Amino acid sequence: MVSEAKSAIISKMTLSVGKDPAFATDYDWFLACALAARDRATLRFLEGKRVTASDGKKRVYYLSLEFLIGRQLTDVLSNLSLLDVFRAALEDLGVDYERVRSAEPDAALGNGGLGRLAACFMESMATLGIPAYGYGIRYDHGLFRQVIYDGWQEEYPEDWLSFGTPWEFLRTDVVFNVGFGGSVETYVTPAGITRYTWHPGEVVHAVSYDTPMVGWRGRSVNPLRLWSARAVDPLRLELFNRGDFAGASSDQARAEAISKFLYPSDETPSGQELRLRQEYFFVSASLQDLLSRHRRIYGDLHSLPERAAIQLNDTHPAVAIAEMMRLLLDEHGLPWNEAWAITSATFSYTNHTLLPEALETWPLAVFERLLPRHLQIIYFINNLHLEAAKKAFPEEPELLRSVSIIDERDGRKVRMGQLAFVGSHAINGVSALHTDLMRKTTFRDLNRIYPDRIQNKTNGITFRRWLHQSNPGLTAILKEVCGAEVVDNPEVIERLAAHAGDSALQDRIRAVKLANKTALAKVIAERTGVRVDPAALFDVQIKRMHEYKRQLLNLLETAALYDAIRANPDADWTPRVKIMAGKAAASYVNAKFIIKLANDIAQVVNNDPAVRDLLKVVFLPNYNVSLAEVIIPAADLSEQISTAGMEASGTGNMKLALNGALTIGTLDGANIEIRDNVGNDNIFIFGLTTDEVSYRRERGITAGQAIAASPMLAGVLNAVSGGRFSPDDPGRFVQLIDGLRGADRYMVTDDFDSYYAAQRRVDACWNSGEPWTRSAIINIANMAWFSSDRTIAEYAREIWNVPVDL
Repeated sequence: MVSEAKSAIISKMTLSVGKDPAFATDYDWFLACALAARDRATLRFLEGKRVTASDGKKRVYYLSLEFLIGRQLTDVLSNLSLLDVFRAALEDLGVDYERVRSAEPDAALGNGGLGRLAACFMESMATLGIPAYGYGIRYDHGLFRQVIYDGWQEEYPEDWLSFGTPWEFLRTDVVFNVGFGGSVETYVTPAGITRYTWHPGEVVHAVSYDTPMVGWRGRSVNPLRLWSARAVDPLRLELFNRGDFAGASSDQARAEAISKFLYPSDETPSGQELRLRQEYFFVSASLQDLLSRHRRIYGDLHSLPERAAIQLNDTHPAVAIAEMMRLLLDEHGLPWNEAWAITSATFSYTNHTLLPEALETWPLAVFERLLPRHLQIIYFINNLHLEAAKKAFPEEPELLRSVSIIDERDGRKVRMGQLAFVGSHAINGVSALHTDLMRKTTFRDLNRIYPDRIQNKTNGITFRRWLHQSNPGLTAILKEVCGAEVVDNPEVIERLAAHAGDSALQDRIRAVKLANKTALAKVIAERTGVRVDPAALFDVQIKRMHEYKRQLLNLLETAALYDAIRANPDADWTPRVKIMAGKAAASYVNAKFIIKLANDIAQVVNNDPAVRDLLKVVFLPNYNVSLAEVIIPAADLSEQISTAGMEASGTGNMKLALNGALTIGTLDGANIEIRDNVGNDNIFIFGLTTDEVSYRRERGITAGQAIAASPMLAGVLNAVSGGRFSPDDPGRFVQLIDGLRGADRYMVTDDFDSYYAAQRRVDACWNSGEPWTRSAIINIANMAWFSSDRTIAEYAREIWNVPVDL
């Protein structure tokens, strides 16, 4: 097989890349390997596609604004059982596989947990043999490339597609028209039926690109179909010939803006409009595509719910409900009741957050201007929905305002969460706590009207990516201790728990962890210039920057620890490296100030000789999948410190625990289920509970009481706001800290003392040696339930009605 791989790689190098191997760069070798691997994946994809079409298997369509797939070479080769073969082939050719792998840019198709979850789910669907399409947008530049300059985040385009990508296929035969604006014509048919025709004022082409998503052992391969926006006429020639070169290409620029960036800032009306254009663009193209496929195979659309399941990954694709109705009503001539029955039986909706700002709403003026026909349909859906609600609860007019798809308060808006809920047959949360809160808070009244729709599907992660590929040293130990089948069946990892007290195993686990930390220390030095000791405790918080995730709490504890070390430098301190990474949305001012504070604290702490190597602070820029694959296996402590009741689930907590990091966290999201699996003695829980957070908010309790009760907290707040860490600009963080002294929406001050105490328990456990490693082993052994294979199997059986063979 090695000789075949060598031949395939050389063939691709010469005939597809067009290079003499003697003069090839690392990137050339990556292209050759990727093309050779893609050939093998494509053969399996086409074979599976023929089987699905012939036996009528039900397909799953996963609509997501993000797919954070990262680098693909190792993933594809590993899942095809070809990684060792290609590595050996390259070695015979005198090429280092690691350099080739590193030459691949990360696919910039997402930002954080939402996109990475979608990627894990695509891999698990392929692994479980579920025929599926992922649908999203082919972003030219993703979110942005984060650069830290003088401690501040700066945003630059991510140029991952500058030279194309070898993984995708351009489908020139799969192009759909997507309309915006215009007017709606009403007419009556000879049979007396009122019909509507939408005449868009603007039409954009959606061009499709397919990337193969390979399941474990190559069992099946599903396509990730991404849409790129193009103008119908790329150049207005009459303007070009008159010398108006910019105006001649303005239509193209307007169209291409749809697929340029993920999450354009919605601080301006034009930015808000672009977001809605993005969401409708990929939804419309995806639904046109799947309906076309269904009609081609099955003839009519009445069987759609039996042959297709459409999953909305969060609220972004919720306009799909209205678009499906438009297509069924206006394009295919179905009567309303039939169209609604098909739509509601086909769609299901995953909610990922209870934050009001994430449950999208659109001003009616914007929505009507862009999607006039859809607003008509939404009004009709809402009328029928409210009539049913009024009939069920005739004495509760306030309930109607709560559940209406149209929000009449503070300017009329379309509420996309309500639309997704009303138009789906199943709605799921992503952790037990989150689902319970959905029933009790955000969707409380909708749950009363539709009491059987909400269910839980706790998130999961693919072990192939986040253990086997990211941490081969640990995987080798697991194969030896638990059996070789551990790579095929995540549940086998539970056997490790019986050996948690084995001192020889503990030594080996510690050696693997030290090797991973040494690798991370090298990356830290290369990217930040900070040198850290791999023997220190690596304390890691890697998340999207948001106030509810409470990076600020971590930094305040860091500042307090710094002061304590300076005050008593000869005490028995635990050497610790605080590692933080994550991007702040371009318009999120406070999150950017938190990044600046992290870098300012790092500047002071890392250059203070009095602290020596007892404490180091590192902010790693441009966090992405590839960086996570280096950080996660090296982490000792996993920071999961969100305000209780605000993190829907989290998946970083699962990845870190699977790789032997102990969790310090609140009883929030999936932390609760991690605690239940690993036991109270193997996790560090602190802080307010969800009920306690609600109690304080309902009673308007401010931070003053907590600050008055904690001299340490008061001192840290004064130090930060007084310029201790920003001597060049002493007032830099006054507004940030004043926000804590006031309402403190995220309970940073309330949880500070508890968090600081929990960190000292971490120190004591770390210093004890054997108990720490034993807890790490127990964490690894009890992560089997958090496999995305389990999560997808639950979706398949309980929501999609798709057979699965685990």
